Amino acid sequence: MTLSTLLTIAVPEIIILIAAMSVLLLGVFYKNTTSLFGITQLTLLIAAYFTAQLPIDVKLTAFNDMFIVDSLSMFLKLLSYFALSLVLIYSRSFLQIRNLHNGEFYALTLFALLGINLIISSYHLLSLYMGLELLSLSLYTLVAFDRNRPEATEAAMKYFVLGAVASGFLLYGFSMLYGITGSLQIAEISSKLTDASINPVVLSFALVFVVVGIAFKFGAAPFQLWVPDVYQGAATPITMFIGSVPKFASVAMLIRLLFQGLDHMVLDWQAMLLIMAIVSMLFGNITAIAQTKIKRLLAYSAISHVGFMFLGLATGTITGIASALMYIAVYVLMTLASFGLIIHLSNQGKELDQITDLSGLGKQKPWLAFLLLLIFLSLAGIPPTIGFYAKFSIIQATVQFGWIWPAIIAVMSALIGIFYYLRIIKVAYFDEPGKNLDQVSKSSNNELSVTLSINTLALLIIGLFPSSLMDIATLTSALIF
Repeated sequence: MTLSTLLTIAVPEIIILIAAMSVLLLGVFYKNTTSLFGITQLTLLIAAYFTAQLPIDVKLTAFNDMFIVDSLSMFLKLLSYFALSLVLIYSRSFLQIRNLHNGEFYALTLFALLGINLIISSYHLLSLYMGLELLSLSLYTLVAFDRNRPEATEAAMKYFVLGAVASGFLLYGFSMLYGITGSLQIAEISSKLTDASINPVVLSFALVFVVVGIAFKFGAAPFQLWVPDVYQGAATPITMFIGSVPKFASVAMLIRLLFQGLDHMVLDWQAMLLIMAIVSMLFGNITAIAQTKIKRLLAYSAISHVGFMFLGLATGTITGIASALMYIAVYVLMTLASFGLIIHLSNQGKELDQITDLSGLGKQKPWLAFLLLLIFLSLAGIPPTIGFYAKFSIIQATVQFGWIWPAIIAVMSALIGIFYYLRIIKVAYFDEPGKNLDQVSKSSNNELSVTLSINTLALLIIGLFPSSLMDIATLTSALIF
């Protein structure tokens, strides 16, 4: 393969790397953060253009098979660019008001995106771990970005310690796989696991360590300890970013390692994913009922949504993967809208914290209350929003696989979740208006308002016509193998 071909395959990552270093340097000498915002958005647009030019039906590998471009990488990368673009739009005014709008924010998000891209396109354990560490270090720094908030520093320390432990588990699993196969290349590991000389005990331990590491990165129960503290402690735009874009890397890491690398152990990791899916769905939804702070509630809600994703992936079928890919796309769209609403209501006054801060929103700000209604109906999985179809597709794939009881548990979990989502809607529409919303400026940010409105209405429109998104997810999953 020629150098020009190699560069063509990796050109989006090269562009993001150059932009990240440029923004970091410009942020030191050039204080016009509006220009840095524009440069970052332009970088995402150019990266998306070059990613879309790559063939979707052909698998291309580069750098000694360490880097792969296929349907999965294209699907997840394009979603990552789109999601990060929305995060930046939502974040700008919030950061400006709190004097946090500087070049480091844009540089760190671009470095995190580079790590995400490396994970998504990794076909080698070493490159995957490099991407994971680049992403993790960027996220640790972003969580502590607001140095004036002690809770942000505390959350960053917890995230760093638990993240280091999880990375250690993953690296230990990788070392075991290398020890028994003599290779770090994912395809070679898969082919060598059929060898009768492989020690099954070591292989089983390797699988456990790898799955534990993946589960932590997802925030799945029982490895979810970092999720509530990080969601609550970090600034809302950082929470929005952590709760959305890195999820694409987690999905890619799971598919690369389990479906493509450890596919011969499908029965083993299938059982592990199923157990974590059930525990995550039930634990996340039941614990969310007791929450009084909206960001902590969304944190436990996120754990339950990870459970649904795991349930689809645990089937190991094309239909299950397709439903999980659709679910992650829908979940990220809902997450962006929910935190976008929090940012909008926090924009000019104190930061929205308690659920009771939403009291009387329906009377004081009817349009925002309507958007809140759509967002939480979609999170609850109530038709005609896209959240319903996403949950339905997961349950349908589970039933088709023959898992009736897991499907019933998923339905019960979804019904439990409806309770606390409707509680938020009840507070917004039926509780008496308090003083909490008085500090929100009546002169809303037009850019933020328009973005939030389009983002939220998309949950309804795509829900009315969900087949296109499902077709794309099905095509992507069918071309992976």
